[in-house]
Amino acid sequence: MKYEILTTSGRAKRAHMETAHGSIETPVFMNVATVAAIKGAASTEDLENIGTQVMLCNTYHLHVRPGDRLVRDLGGIHAFTSWKKPVLTDSGGFQVFSLAGIRKIREEGVTFQSHVDGHRIFMGPEESMQIQSNLGSTIAMAFDECPPALADRSYIEPSVERTTRWLIRCKKEMERLNSLEDTVNKEQLLFGINQGGILEDVRIRHAKEIAELDLPGYAVGGLAVGESHEQMYHILDETVPYLPKDRPTYLMGVGTPANIIEGVDRGIDFFDCVYPTRNGRHGHAYTHFGRLNLMNQRYERDTRPIEEGCGCPACRRYSRAYIRHLMKAKEMLGMRLLVLHNLYFYNHLMEEIRDALDNGRWKEYKYNMLESLNSGAE
Repeated sequence: MKYEILTTSGRAKRAHMETAHGSIETPVFMNVATVAAIKGAASTEDLENIGTQVMLCNTYHLHVRPGDRLVRDLGGIHAFTSWKKPVLTDSGGFQVFSLAGIRKIREEGVTFQSHVDGHRIFMGPEESMQIQSNLGSTIAMAFDECPPALADRSYIEPSVERTTRWLIRCKKEMERLNSLEDTVNKEQLLFGINQGGILEDVRIRHAKEIAELDLPGYAVGGLAVGESHEQMYHILDETVPYLPKDRPTYLMGVGTPANIIEGVDRGIDFFDCVYPTRNGRHGHAYTHFGRLNLMNQRYERDTRPIEEGCGCPACRRYSRAYIRHLMKAKEMLGMRLLVLHNLYFYNHLMEEIRDALDNGRWKEYKYNMLESLNSGAE
């Protein structure tokens, strides 16, 4: 991996990253393809056309169905999906720990029930690394415990200590797997995850500990899971400075356009979130002036595109009125067009951010964009 910071503005950074599957310009938004597909009928070709750089797939879901060994036998996640650019796979940890009541945590790992057929599954650091190695993703995430952001200190501290021990095991197993002759991607990168809820002293201590492991990249996890935006920004202010500045930093599961701008300002490179696809499937469209709810009757006769000047497939040809009709009629095309618009908006928001950083006008762009987003949609 090569990671080069091109310019900075305060803590915000603009970087170029080289991987086994091509380059990534950061800051970047990763389009979420949980089961190796974007919900909303967006194809790999669609992703290429709307400016996607990185696709994110889910380790747990692909392990359960169709099975990581099947994907490996078919050439890995890139061959399976016909996506040639970088892929990040999360570790499955968040999904495992969200299955409260049907999982049991031990030092070795976690035993839980499949959400598909209820069969018992065991996953620990080694198993997560093996699954991600079978998938052959560009970037693999360490297996961690994701405690609720507002959990008590008595729960969070031992949880974070366990996450550190698991990270050491992940690193060792990743090194072993990458050395094997038949590994799908021998240059797979491991990102560690910082945890600690909203306890800044725990977050800082953990950041220092994992920084010593000299990993290719680092993530801040366990945010956007119940805490306020102000609490999230405070934790980023306190934590990110203790992560290696010469490595990419990933804020997991975040977020709104405003969250992303605030994250960039605090030194974050990578983002992912289901908002653009999930909200698109429910009739909501993101614009530079806030979010539109096209299900509202006010758009019944509106012949304008979702956003004037937008180059996405929806805005180039279709009106708000027509897309609203499709959604009301429960036609899949309506969901597809809104998902494509929202992902285009997010991908090109990141282009605007990179351009502002490249041209020394980040502070101005941040102020104006936040004002615009908060002005309220039409």
